[in-house]
Amino acid sequence: MLIGEVARRSGVSARMLRHYESLGLVRPSGRTGSGYREFSAADIRRVFQIESLRSLGLSLREIGRALDDPGFAPCVLVGDLIRQTSERIAAETELLTRLRRIDAADPADWEDVLRIVALLQALGSQNAHARQRAALSPADGVAAPVDALVEAVLGEEEPNVAGALRWALARAGEGGVAPLAKGLASPESAVRRRAVQSLAVLPGDEATACLRAALTDRDFEVRGHAALALGTRGVAEAVPTLMEMIVAGRNDTDAADALSELAGDAATADRIVSGLVDHLARDATDARARGRLTQALAGIPGTRVAGVLAELARDEDRAVALTAAYLLQLREER
Repeated sequence: MLIGEVARRSGVSARMLRHYESLGLVRPSGRTGSGYREFSAADIRRVFQIESLRSLGLSLREIGRALDDPGFAPCVLVGDLIRQTSERIAAETELLTRLRRIDAADPADWEDVLRIVALLQALGSQNAHARQRAALSPADGVAAPVDALVEAVLGEEEPNVAGALRWALARAGEGGVAPLAKGLASPESAVRRRAVQSLAVLPGDEATACLRAALTDRDFEVRGHAALALGTRGVAEAVPTLMEMIVAGRNDTDAADALSELAGDAATADRIVSGLVDHLARDATDARARGRLTQALAGIPGTRVAGVLAELARDEDRAVALTAAYLLQLREER
């Protein structure tokens, strides 16, 4: 078969076939009487093998070795190709993300583009001060794209910088809720904690719904941050977790304050008192926890609390009894 026919059937141009021949990848096994190259069935099969290996990303030099060297191990080369391709995809994905963020900022001119690029670079800086400055004071009034802020805050370990990023997210409105919700699904507890802390500063029903979902998180800190935020929003579903925090002695003062805010509703106040009394009566509740639970009663309104405190003033635990008596006295003085 002549080169033109091979080109037509294989889809490989005659020029490329001649290039393969010049490199020694293909060697037509015959010549016609007029001296034209003639390809055998084995030669054509070789062309298809070359094209198959090219589709995997092998260079022509690597293809020659693969086809001609019996000792050439494919596993090493394929492993290298996997690594190189993964790195290339990661780099291209990062570039695509950066371009989308620039596009979302709707730049008016190339000066705007350059300012946005500088801002994105600052958010990703190794220098904590540079990251904090970028969050607090975007250059020339250019606002950082919300998803860039979310990515930054979910990975931020420096408390001051994280606080600045949450402030910037709060200024940006509710646009960060959806990407932060994805952060709540992270297998890493540290990421989920940062996500719930950021959701706590965002207004709106969507953020509240995410915080409600976080009450079931397996990580105690995630549940605690969600409960504190929900307490300030008047969501009574936070009550069990807030009590759990008081018993555990983790952010117990803030948890008691949140219970006090929720107790503005009479039905919720009654539920809170019942829960506190139930925890106080449990045999497994240690002395220090009982003291914290007693103190938490101080912020709960209603006549029922006075009766509970009067009973606790006779408690066998002297510390609990003294605390209850003191709180009861304060209530009577008011």
